[in-house]
Amino acid sequence: MGCVSSTKLTALDDDMTLLISSILFAIAMIIVTKVPVAIAMRKQFGHYDNKEPRYQEYALTGFGRRAMSAHENSIEALPIFAIGAVIASIHSPDSSLVLWSCITFVCARVLYVVFYLANLDKLRSIVWALGFIASVVLITTGLP
Repeated sequence: MGCVSSTKLTALDDDMTLLISSILFAIAMIIVTKVPVAIAMRKQFGHYDNKEPRYQEYALTGFGRRAMSAHENSIEALPIFAIGAVIASIHSPDSSLVLWSCITFVCARVLYVVFYLANLDKLRSIVWALGFIASVVLITTGLP
């Protein structure tokens, strides 16, 4: 009996690690997606205006504007996913559907940023939808 419960605890620990890592990844994406924005600001304006960066951000065009939009969307995607991951961790932390939803979200977010920066709007929209669906799946794991 002790061996079975120990095995289940180890699997649950691994599942929780994936859940928590996914949330940390979503948070890190906010920082990572700011890097191309800062590069574009420096390239387009000759410097990064640390006193009034928002004015520069709003004036970005082309690649810089897409980078800023990807960054903003990373901020917008975090709460829905994080809430879903917390709900899933409470109601079904060892569910393979939950784990695959986390993996899908992470992959979708990486591809979303890549496609946004590359100006591939249709692919970007498809992977955005996949990431959003993954977040909704996580939230619905708490439904009776």
